[in-house]
Amino acid sequence: MKYRLTEPKIILLVGMMGVGKTSLGRILSKKLGLPFTDSDKEIERTTGFTISELFAKYGEAAFCEGEEKIMARLLNGEPCVLSSGGGAFLSEKTRSTAAKSAISIWLKAETDILSKRTQGRSHRPLVPAADNKKTIERLVNARYPIYEKADITVPSYNEPPFKTVSRVVYELKKRGLITEIVCDKPLKRFKNKDPR
Repeated sequence: MKYRLTEPKIILLVGMMGVGKTSLGRILSKKLGLPFTDSDKEIERTTGFTISELFAKYGEAAFCEGEEKIMARLLNGEPCVLSSGGGAFLSEKTRSTAAKSAISIWLKAETDILSKRTQGRSHRPLVPAADNKKTIERLVNARYPIYEKADITVPSYNEPPFKTVSRVVYELKKRGLITEIVCDKPLKRFKNKDPR
């Protein structure tokens, strides 16, 4: 089933690293017929550095300042499905811009799921590659009260991504933010063939 937005908004996916914003965003963008944008990839494309390199070179505060500017540009762009970095929605300026131009969706996962998904991955500068559960718990405690300010909350379980996307679609449809695309092409008529 395909859908379309009922108004020109950006679908902004927010949540912790490892929750699946990128993979879910790609699936959702196809269902909605919208382009997909990953803010982390856009930061890397714009700066020429990886996220980890930016953290190491300039520090977290400078990274967040740059991320805020790029998020402002993306949120003032055309409708798309936008996957944001784990810390992007923490910015009050970003939340304010998103409130005007986007539908924010918090993909919420339990700590154990996030810990397993980020274990051994060295490209996440705030989470160590090993023994990351305590760090995840600390970030969850700090960030979840802010993520709760998103327009919609959708739980993300340990399941295939399309199931989480189905819940996102259900929530968008329930609120009248998307509608099903009805096939308006006439069906082809087939001539009855003589069975002889």
